[in-house]
Amino acid sequence: MTQPFSGDAEAIAELTYSRYRDYINPGMADLLRFTGLSYPEWDAEGSIIRDVAGNEYIDCVAGYGVFSLGHRHPAVVAAVRRQLDLITLKTHYFLDIALGELGEKLAAISPGRLQYSFLCNSGTEAVEGALKAARIHTGRRNVIGAVNGFHGKTYGSLSASGRELYKEGFRPLMDGFGLVEFGDAKAMADAVNGETAAVILEVVQGEGGVNVAPPGYLREVRRLTSEAGALLIVDEVRTGLGRTGRMFASEHDGVEPDLLTMAKALGGGVMPVAAFLGTPEVWASLFGTNPYLHSTTFGGNPLACAAAIAAIDTTEQLGLPARSDSLGKAMLERLKGLQGEFGEWVADVRGLGLLAGVEFRSDDVAKLVIAGCAREVLLVAYSLNNPLVIRIEPPLVIEEALLDRALGIFEQSVRGTVEMLAGMQI
Repeated sequence: MTQPFSGDAEAIAELTYSRYRDYINPGMADLLRFTGLSYPEWDAEGSIIRDVAGNEYIDCVAGYGVFSLGHRHPAVVAAVRRQLDLITLKTHYFLDIALGELGEKLAAISPGRLQYSFLCNSGTEAVEGALKAARIHTGRRNVIGAVNGFHGKTYGSLSASGRELYKEGFRPLMDGFGLVEFGDAKAMADAVNGETAAVILEVVQGEGGVNVAPPGYLREVRRLTSEAGALLIVDEVRTGLGRTGRMFASEHDGVEPDLLTMAKALGGGVMPVAAFLGTPEVWASLFGTNPYLHSTTFGGNPLACAAAIAAIDTTEQLGLPARSDSLGKAMLERLKGLQGEFGEWVADVRGLGLLAGVEFRSDDVAKLVIAGCAREVLLVAYSLNNPLVIRIEPPLVIEEALLDRALGIFEQSVRGTVEMLAGMQI
């Protein structure tokens, strides 16, 4: 850790809260206070975050998948520092060494014939680019997504996402988008036709509440899209780089997509980095006649590329996909004990790799459990598209003893919440 905060923790907490209230997001400020997170974060390292009051939190949110390598991984920090002494942002007048190297690495680790990469800054940018690529390649407009899917909140990505709450007030959204139930192969077969440009799916719906695609589902969607001349876009923004026990979640079903999006872990927890990858055929349609048909100012800058190269190398060197698989299986088995003990309150436990979801029968229970965890210095995640589900999503490098401690705190919070609510019912 760096030096602890040496000022007045109470004063800086109040000042930061008032600034959020007046200039950033009042609702967010109040929500964080409700969960017990009254003090601003100060520093972080590995799987620990420390606030200005010196409280140390176990991070089992991992920036919603950003901190797969933990906070400030030394290999990634060192790579970015080296790049700072050379070139930081692109001039766009020259070829860039780091960008070329990163493209080669992404092609090497990606499934199937995904050869080309477009680097950008966020997952939603990657999704927007993939949707554009699908439309220009097929000459079609229609895109099929899944209920409870989440692909971002810009207009194209929001149109493909699956919860109405986040669409209200922003209509009309983009034409040509439709939704089917996730995991329902028959519904997908009924929806895909000769007018379909693409199907976009997550293998694990993170914000949907950790809904894991049934075995064989993605292979069937692959067959349907291929027969219809449509493209398959797999959104691996959350699951890419080892989260689910494979380098990419689509590998669990042996599927080769036409387009793949990734972000979050790609920046190594140090820089914002995202990308969409495509086959040579898709790239020929997108850039074959105009290399500037899709472009970005900051995407693929040298600092971001340096971070991404280090993130990929570190993920491979540490064998993190395999580690996520083994630790994730143990974590899921332990969490399933909660369903056995508190079946009246816990509806389901599911997951893949180090991404687990605990579904409660009431979102009020879920909120109280999250707050209880925060009071005991554990951070777990709310699910945007399913408030019944708490996600446990630790860094892939988390120490086993620390993960064990985190799961103990979570169990304690569930037990305490249930006992309190059961007492109120008497």
